[in-house]
Amino acid sequence: MPSEGLRLALVSFSWSTTVLPITMRFTIWQCSSGVLLKYFVYSSLITCFPFINTSTTSWINVEGLRKSDVELICNQYGIHYLIMEDILSVGQRPKMDDIDGILFCLMNMLYFNVEQSCVEIEQISIVLGKNFVISFQEDNKKDVFNPLRERLKVNSSKVRQNGADFLFYSMIDMVVDNYFLVMEKLGEKIETLEEDIVKNSDNRSLSNINQLRKEMIILKRSVAPVRDMINGILRSENPLIEERTEKYFKDVYDHIVQANDLAENYRDMMMNLHDLYLSNVNLKMNEVMKVMAVVTCLLAPATVIGGIFGMNFESIPLLHNKWGFFISVGLMLCIPLVMIKMFRKRGWF
Repeated sequence: MPSEGLRLALVSFSWSTTVLPITMRFTIWQCSSGVLLKYFVYSSLITCFPFINTSTTSWINVEGLRKSDVELICNQYGIHYLIMEDILSVGQRPKMDDIDGILFCLMNMLYFNVEQSCVEIEQISIVLGKNFVISFQEDNKKDVFNPLRERLKVNSSKVRQNGADFLFYSMIDMVVDNYFLVMEKLGEKIETLEEDIVKNSDNRSLSNINQLRKEMIILKRSVAPVRDMINGILRSENPLIEERTEKYFKDVYDHIVQANDLAENYRDMMMNLHDLYLSNVNLKMNEVMKVMAVVTCLLAPATVIGGIFGMNFESIPLLHNKWGFFISVGLMLCIPLVMIKMFRKRGWF
């Protein structure tokens, strides 16, 4: 899109997925040569349809997946019903499709919940058409696009100076960049957990390892398929992706490859942590067995001596000697002391 005479319309929809009345908000920017001319707020979805079917670049952010509303939007913009089914089906593997001139990609947005110290996941579907981008989110309370909204307010930003394909790229890029923020938090958790395992390998450490392994599985399942998705976009040869925008998708591809490698490294680190935990548990068990073995060895002479003098024979040395008891007890004490000295000399404990 040329920078002169550029008009950009950003439309944001927000509604509840319950049976309550729909609450919607439409925020629309119209720009000419980078200058904000008009600002609109609508409360009706149907009212906005004639406006967004113009030459302006429009971003429609749908927060909440109510079937009737998704069908209405898809029918209005000529989105194939197979794509609509993918949008409404939550928990899918990241993918892309190119159907009837519409470019569609499905990804997972990852968040790190600081309070609960865990990874949260939300599916997002992004549809690219002629002069419009539509994104469908599950949750209306959070996303990763606030920096993009701030860029849209800047007159000289690239997203304002380019077309819908660049906006499409920017949204994917922000989802991918957020993966690194989540992985950074997970890396800190791994380092902390490693220190805890070295200091104290208990059941709590094992529980933390299992929880972190589950989060790594979520991370891997969310990150790994995105590489194929970006590669599919680059190979689609869809006319909606301009040649000047392809280099940006190649940059996203490099980022997702790096994120995938980092996720693999974290998974290997988790395996090492599990091995470290098992090694520490085995080491503690060996220490316990060592102590028990030493105690058994030290008690063996007393057991032997007591067994000898406890036999039912009439003629036993020192049996009727008045010093026999003291001699036997002395042997029971002296022999273990000699054994302890020998064990220490050999470095057994």
